[in-house]
Amino acid sequence: MVDDWLTGLAESPWALPLLAALVFGDAFLVVLPGETAVTAFGALAVATGHPFIVAVILVAALAAFAGDTCCYLIGRTVGLERWRWMQQPKIRAAFDWARARLHRRAGAVVFTARFIPFARLAVNLVAGASHVPAARYLGVTGTAALGWAAYQALIGAAAAVLLPGGPIVAVLVSIVVALAIGFVVDAALARRGVVPTAPADTPPADPLG
Repeated sequence: MVDDWLTGLAESPWALPLLAALVFGDAFLVVLPGETAVTAFGALAVATGHPFIVAVILVAALAAFAGDTCCYLIGRTVGLERWRWMQQPKIRAAFDWARARLHRRAGAVVFTARFIPFARLAVNLVAGASHVPAARYLGVTGTAALGWAAYQALIGAAAAVLLPGGPIVAVLVSIVVALAIGFVVDAALARRGVVPTAPADTPPADPLG
């Protein structure tokens, strides 16, 4: 029954809009499962034939780019002082981290932060608030979004190819693998001080509230 439901979802005309909404929203609310949605749809694309894997990658990349661009514009027009959550010491520390690195090696920071939700939010907001040139910043952001989307979708596709058992197995295993890889990468980068981590006592950041 679950396999039938997943197949129906994959074949639905709402599949790609749902994926786009989750990825776009993930730019603002880090609790939304943007990464896992891309991975799950990558698995479905191979396990059921719908939607096409290229469509999954392109839709996810465009939605990610749109979300990052909106965060950049919020930082540019609103700044980093407007909302109360921005005043918390650990949030300020994340902003300071992003500001210090963006002007030295923007490309590397943007690419790295695209794979770390909390760092991604901080970098995009700070880039806008710091008036990093839009053409240069958004060019790098678009390339990073495409690489991120391909990476996440291909994890799901690989799980579907390597594991028998239908859509449910492919989706569940691909999500577990993606989460495990994300956890390891987060921990390794945080230990080295490459990216900030989301504070345990800080609620999910919402630029609109």
